[in-house]
Amino acid sequence: MRVLGVDPGLTRCGIGVVDGAPGRPLTLVHVDVVHTPADAEVGDRLVVHADALADAIARYAPDVVAVERVFSQHNVRTVMGTAQVAGLAIVSATRAGLPVALHTPSEVKAAVTGSGTADKAQIGAMVTRLLRLAEAPRPADAADALALAICHVWRGSATNKLAAAVVKAAAR
Repeated sequence: MRVLGVDPGLTRCGIGVVDGAPGRPLTLVHVDVVHTPADAEVGDRLVVHADALADAIARYAPDVVAVERVFSQHNVRTVMGTAQVAGLAIVSATRAGLPVALHTPSEVKAAVTGSGTADKAQIGAMVTRLLRLAEAPRPADAADALALAICHVWRGSATNKLAAAVVKAAAR
């Protein structure tokens, strides 16, 4: 399975692509962080992110797009930008006919490190180890995007199987 993970943010948006299957080694396909200047118009910034997301989907042909589920933050301005870019990722995937999975930050942390309260350094260290990289992806948004993709490789297939079993049981 090929998963494109998106760590949304208006100033920095991490995009990571991973190949893998549960119980098998993971492979890094691509990682990037799209930057936009804080003083640019919001519409211009969103266009940059929309173009980058559409390009990554076209270039790397993922099977699914995993996006960090936006959660409430104290800084309303930050959460608005994060939500806007998350929405772009969802629209880009849907336009390409791809399924979208949303994962909470604590779900991703738990999947990758074993602790839902892991810090950025722990996430970076585990992503480095799991993908057999020489060094941690930088900045942290890159590691976070890869962690989202890894989380979905490991948890997404189980979630899909459970949903299929529920549908099958309901049909009986």
